[in-house]
Amino acid sequence: QVQLVESGGGLVQPGGSLRLSCAASGSIVSINAMGWYRQAPGKQRELVAVIASGGSTNYADSVKGRFTISRNNAQNRVYLQMNSLKPEDTAVYYCNAVRVTYYTGVGDFWGRGTQVTVSS
Repeated sequence: QVQLVESGGGLVQPGGSLRLSCAASGSIVSINAMGWYRQAPGKQRELVAVIASGGSTNYADSVKGRFTISRNNAQNRVYLQMNSLKPEDTAVYYCNAVRVTYYTGVGDFWGRGTQVTVSS
């Protein structure tokens, strides 16, 4: 099977920065797209940013110019650099891997999430 493990969340003041990391492990052959979603209390999970295997990216309008997604295909890792953080960025951030080809199948996978809190 495949597992995604996030790290790097925490408490930061408004205007600060955090870098989230996600490592995919298992018998992975390839991963199509990797991305970050977030879910704030009482709200639906929403896309933050996604990056394809070729490097093309897409961002939610609310984070454009502040967040940067990147990935290391050789290590099956994806990162989210978050700058100029705002209180409304507070949420649980989830890593997502789309169309993961592994030794015994193909599927989409989610991490368990990491809490990001932006507060003074």
